[in-house]
This record gives sequence, C-alpha cells and structure tokens, in this order.
Amino acid sequence: MKGTQLDFGAIARRSRTAARKLARSSSSTKNEILAEVADALAAASDTVIAANRADLEKGAKNGLSQALLDRLALNEGRLADIADAVRKVAALPDPVGEVLEGRTLENGIRLLRYRVPFGVLGMIYEARPNVTVDAATLALKSGNSVILRGGSAALESDRALVAVIRETLSGYGLADAVATIDDFGREGVKMLLHARGLVDLVIPRGGAGLINLVVTESQVPVIETGVGNCHVFVERSANLEQAVEVVVNSKAQRVSVCNAAETLLLDERLPQAAKLKIAAALLDAGVRLHVDEPTTRLLAGRDNVTAATEADWGTEYLAMDMAVRQVSDTAAAIEHISRWGSGHTEAILTTDMAAAQEFEDAVDAAVIAVNVSTRFTDGAEFGLGAEIGISTQKMHSRGPMGLSALTTSKWRMSGDGQVRGKVAAVQGRGL
Repeated sequence: MKGTQLDFGAIARRSRTAARKLARSSSSTKNEILAEVADALAAASDTVIAANRADLEKGAKNGLSQALLDRLALNEGRLADIADAVRKVAALPDPVGEVLEGRTLENGIRLLRYRVPFGVLGMIYEARPNVTVDAATLALKSGNSVILRGGSAALESDRALVAVIRETLSGYGLADAVATIDDFGREGVKMLLHARGLVDLVIPRGGAGLINLVVTESQVPVIETGVGNCHVFVERSANLEQAVEVVVNSKAQRVSVCNAAETLLLDERLPQAAKLKIAAALLDAGVRLHVDEPTTRLLAGRDNVTAATEADWGTEYLAMDMAVRQVSDTAAAIEHISRWGSGHTEAILTTDMAAAQEFEDAVDAAVIAVNVSTRFTDGAEFGLGAEIGISTQKMHSRGPMGLSALTTSKWRMSGDGQVRGKVAAVQGRGL
C-alpha cells in the first residue's frame, strides 16, 4: 500500500527526533553501534542474499542492463566487503566537534567554529544496495539521521538491509535514525524533495536523469553527485607501457561505476604504433570503441569498432564502450574536456610536467589524475572510508564525500558581559 503525505511527515518527524538524540551521542557509542551493525550484516548474509536474488530475477525479467544488474548484485564477498566498510568507518575519527577555527577579538569575545551534524539527510539512489549501508553508516557516524529512497529495482535488498540496521539501532532507542520510504513509490521522491523544514539536505546518487530531477525539483538543499563522463588524455610524451595499463584499467576494471573512463583522447603527435597499441589493448579487453575519423583509418579492418557520433562525446556508457578521439595537443584535449566533461575525474598521462601542470590548471573537475587510473577517485581509496557520493559541484563539498562532508559548522561566541555600542535613544511622542 502506498504511503500518504501524513505518513511521510510522521517518518520525517521521528527522524528529526532521532537526529537530536544521535547528535548528543558520544563517539564511543556511535562506534559501538556501527560495530554491532557490521556483525549483524554478516550474520544476516543468507537472508540479505536471498532478498537480493529476488531483485536480480525481477531485474533480469524487466530488462535491466548488465551494468545495473552488476551494481545491484550482492554475494557473500560483496556483503563481507560492505560489513568491513562499516567497521572502517567506525575506526575513522569522528568529525563532530572538530574545531575549524578560533580566535579572540579585540573586545575579548572568544570565537570558535566547529563541526556539527546537518540533522536529517535524504538519500535518493538507484539499484545500489551497498549505498543503503554506506549512507546509513556515514550518517550515523556523523550524527545524522537518514531517510532512504533506494528505488524499486533493489526493493527487497534494501528492505532486508534496513531491517538489519534498524534492529541494531532499536537497542539504543535510535531505530528511527535510519528510515526507508521505498513503500511510497515514486511519490516518495516528491515528498522527500518537498520536505523543506523536515529534511536538511538531499543527496542524489545515480544516473543523469535522476540527478537532474533532484537538482531541478528539490525545495531542500541538494549536493549534486556523480555523473562521470571521465576522460583519459595520452599526451605525446607518455610512457607507452604505463599508458596502456592505465587506460585499460580506467575503462575496463569495472565499467558500471562513475569513475570509469568513458573517452580516450590521443595526442595526434604520438607515433601511429603507440596509438595502435593502446587501442588494441582496449579491444583485447573486450571494449567496443566509438572512434573519430583518424582513428577509424588507424583501426581499419578491426572488429568491435564503430564510427563515433556527436552524442558519443557526451555519453556516460557505464558499459564496455569507449569513445576515442585524436587531438592536436594538450590545449585541444582541455578544450574537448571543457565542452564534454562532467566535472568528475579527468586524467592525463605524460612525462612532461609542464603539460601536466597546464592540464591541472585549466581542467575544471573535482579530481585531476596525473599518470594514475581514474578508478582511484573513491572515498575508500582516498582514505575517507565509505563515501556518500562524489560531488561534482563546487559549494560545500567537492570530490569523494566522506564523514566531514556530512557536517556543517556552528559558531560559538563567549565573553564576559560585552555589549555592542550604546543603546540608541528611542525617539517619538510619549516614548
């Protein structure tokens, strides 16, 4: 049965009550909760995997792409990794209370700015049951409640995971710190986006359509995350053996994630043999190449090669497909990325540090990778633990978002009875 607006309001109010209690919880209590959540997830492995199997069967019948099915799938190994990620978050320093700055004014007033939780977070995502746990874990550690909308594709998986987490939280009187509104269907998304005053921040994580919907429709502040039209530019001085390995890893190591590379830019000054070796390595890895005219001639007679269209330069494939274009130099690569990039992760492979600096200075993206795979743009790889998403915006947070990104700040001023100026005389008849 679909929920009602009244039901949603009740969920949100309970979430806020739980957030106030959680905000006052000690680091040791939060870490204890997370340790128990990790153990409970491991213990419930069979139940969660059975629920996930039902989602996978439904998804296959409904024609979900292989990329989405891969994102959706859970097995013992992935579930163990998810539980381990919870433990890693528990081991991270608690950002709440961290002093950001402090000083004493000339009048003796002491100022202190420090981190505090947002309050109630809304998380909207698609076919990613791992995000259910990541979002709950990071919210709890940073002192926030979270309302989850995980989508119909992962409905049974998310129900099972949330049930495990809430059961653990109930022992601390905090079950409402993690809630799901999946039962509300699509109407739940609208309710969440219009819950200004009940929800403090919404974070979308998914494809371009979902993110655009949230950004344009939300009345609640939004952190925009993660469409990843990522590029790798192989500059003419690049180490060829290194370039082959990094390009293939950036594209093919796992294609269904936002930090997988989608476009390869080749410096036309590279030797033809070098260009051919890089392209052949991608083809050997099973990647279908969408290529410009010069690269079409280079790969004449090769299978799994198709002519690129204008749309290919802006496509986030999330599959074993990659666009390939030859550019005249570093400036031309920067121009292409400026036109088509999504502001996520952009890589240059080069031994010319002047070219690397030019690329870094001119490319507008959350992460610049120099001689390293784009696949390292990840909260865990950055030492942040599980991430809530990868922000491609410029305000508040940018790049992989760990615990500190889920806090805001509060000022405290303290003094000894200081007052500002003199009380102004009140003018007027009889006053």
